[in-house]
Amino acid sequence: MSGRARLALCAAAATLMASCALLPLVTEPTWLLQLVPLVAIQTGVGAAARRVPLGRTLTVAAQALVTLMLLTLVFARGHALIGLIPGPDTFRYFADLLQQGTDDVSRYATPAPVTDGIKLMLIGGALLIGLLVDTLAVTFRSAAPAGLPLLALYSVAAGLSGGGADWLWFLVAAAGYLMLLLAEGRDRLAQWGRVFGGAPRTPGGPEGAVAPVRTGRRIGAVALGVALVAPLALPTINGGLLDAAGTGVGVGGGNGGTISAVNPLVSLRDNLNTNDDRQVLTLRTDSNDISDLYLRIVSLDDFDGTTWKPAQRHIVGVPDKLPTPIGLGSDIERGKVKTTVTAADWYAQDWLPMPYPPSDVKVSGRWRYEPVGMTLVGDRGQTTRGQTYQVTSLDVRPTAQQLAAAPQPPAALRREYTKVPSALPKVVARTAQEITAGASSHYEEAVRLQDWFAVNGGFQYDTSVEVGRGPGAIANFLKKKQGFCVHFSFAMAAMARTLGIPARVAVGFAPGTPQADGTVAVNQKDAHAWPELYFEGVGWTRFEPTPTRGTTPSYTQSDTPGSSLPEEALPSKGASSAPSAAASPSESCAGELRRLQACGSPSAAAVPHHEDGGAGWWWPLTGLGALLVLAVPLSPLLWRERLRGRRLGGHARTAGGSAAHTLAAWQELTDSAWDHGIAPDESLTARKAADRIVRLGHLDPATGAAVHRVADAVEQVLYAPAPRPAAGTAQDVRRVIEGLRSTVSTGTRLRARFLPRSSVRVLWAVSARWSALRTRIAAVRPTLRRPSGQRG
Repeated sequence: MSGRARLALCAAAATLMASCALLPLVTEPTWLLQLVPLVAIQTGVGAAARRVPLGRTLTVAAQALVTLMLLTLVFARGHALIGLIPGPDTFRYFADLLQQGTDDVSRYATPAPVTDGIKLMLIGGALLIGLLVDTLAVTFRSAAPAGLPLLALYSVAAGLSGGGADWLWFLVAAAGYLMLLLAEGRDRLAQWGRVFGGAPRTPGGPEGAVAPVRTGRRIGAVALGVALVAPLALPTINGGLLDAAGTGVGVGGGNGGTISAVNPLVSLRDNLNTNDDRQVLTLRTDSNDISDLYLRIVSLDDFDGTTWKPAQRHIVGVPDKLPTPIGLGSDIERGKVKTTVTAADWYAQDWLPMPYPPSDVKVSGRWRYEPVGMTLVGDRGQTTRGQTYQVTSLDVRPTAQQLAAAPQPPAALRREYTKVPSALPKVVARTAQEITAGASSHYEEAVRLQDWFAVNGGFQYDTSVEVGRGPGAIANFLKKKQGFCVHFSFAMAAMARTLGIPARVAVGFAPGTPQADGTVAVNQKDAHAWPELYFEGVGWTRFEPTPTRGTTPSYTQSDTPGSSLPEEALPSKGASSAPSAAASPSESCAGELRRLQACGSPSAAAVPHHEDGGAGWWWPLTGLGALLVLAVPLSPLLWRERLRGRRLGGHARTAGGSAAHTLAAWQELTDSAWDHGIAPDESLTARKAADRIVRLGHLDPATGAAVHRVADAVEQVLYAPAPRPAAGTAQDVRRVIEGLRSTVSTGTRLRARFLPRSSVRVLWAVSARWSALRTRIAAVRPTLRRPSGQRG
């Protein structure tokens, strides 16, 4: 092996050995196994280019191009030509993936899960370091400066792991660098011979090539000393892989300081889309109604036309008793709720999640208080990891009349919280004015905005939509009408400001899921954002524009009381029974629906009418024969389309009409699953039936979430003391139908379309009515008989 090839091999080994320092930052080492062959290929390309030989610049360019192609093959093959050649779409995907990685780094504490974004940062970063080391040490034949990128790699790992990496990884990285230095010394000696030979150590002894080795050792000792000291001098990074609150939090002894304006929304979509829906918080509360138990982390009040973020605020020591919220008058009904919160040992958040508004907090550790947002923020690395704390909060219960009669807010507050930048597209304000035209108060305007987003505006909840950047992001959302809580809260708050209503955005968690032991579980997918609007005399007031998420506040509902359960509770994935071979006639109305006597509901349309097939033989055969030949094969298709339209169509805007509509939507969902090969199982609850449909239908997470939302709505109708209407149920069912169609074969899809299995319900309905008719005839027949012995 030539000296340069040996040096290239040592450079690759040094890169891999230094990369080991990153292992403690993540939960799995599999990324390192992927990195090994990629570094080997990168090194081999450099060796081949130098052997040709190519110039130094062309060698580096060839290695960089191959590195890009390798990353494309591993991470973005679906966005590249033949899975290998990157294009514009590839770079856009890399940008999105790096943004996701940055968000994950901000959110997770070490060791973090190896998400796609974090893996790209690890492997891509190591390949970049490998390219720099190979370029310096081999292409430009200067191994000593090659220690700088290795030092940078180790220092990043050391800083992220809390001030000095594990000594094992330090020694591994140091050994790799020393090996590189010694290899370069031997290579130089082999080329220059006696020129760099040192004097013999003893008279008559052989001359030794000690100068390069001695120089390498000296450089190595200095570099290793810097590597050892540098992490200790770097600021410790806490609260995740990166500090979500910034280094400006908690300066001083507890009586001053500022909180940095860093946006905590960056990871919200990833929380909602995560496949590993881990539990974040466990709650115990004395409230009988958890539908309003939102856990607020921080408020975003600085709007630049593109996004919302927390303004830089002055923070102070936590007072013994928190002050009354700004703007809350004494005539507003209120109660007190005590909640004990336990954070998971992996959840390291700088802000303390609390019900709003808090009046008293008992928490250990170093925490500071931000009076404007009434939030607590960790001081000098303090996070929520493993914390148990108790919060006493106010349950503020304003009436619609009080909100409608609210006077103008103070001028300073109005000025600060109604600022709208000139870059905001005019369509935002114009749309807000069109929606609220004729409203008599700011309260009525706010309710109209909420209902337009959540109920009657045609919006669809979709967590796969990008958050969007630039001044046109909100206008684009209003046009496409697809998004998740970030889009809805941002848009409503911006539109409220254009109407002169003080508005901001709150970030935290929607109400969690009640558990059998009396606790409430709050998971990653409960992450949420919602707008808060200010009304003088009431204060900052929550609204809920996001369809199918959270709960609509009772003071914005005209005729439906609030629910005692959250609208969207994430169902537990219980085991389900094996699928039935065939459905029984009794499944034309599930047992749960029979208990509510909802099977005959006109809105639900659970039992189909049979006039489609009952009157055909009365038709004149002449002139209609050809039409019948076409109609008979298509009758199942026409019947299913008609029934689907009735089930998912409009309904009465009353509690009874909404409940019947929800049950009809569930009936349509289960029938559609049956048409695609998943026979209904009446023995299962709605929640377990949803699990079964998702599992057997091989549905993607977004479609599976739609199934569970419909099942949750059904459970509210069946079991909640005061069920509340669920918005977007029909849209969820239609999305599930599309998802089922996309996962089955063409034959199954055609059969579901033209010969749906659920069309057997027509025969069951006809049979049931025939039996009922015979029963009535049998009951009437005795009265028609002549008495015994009577003459005609």
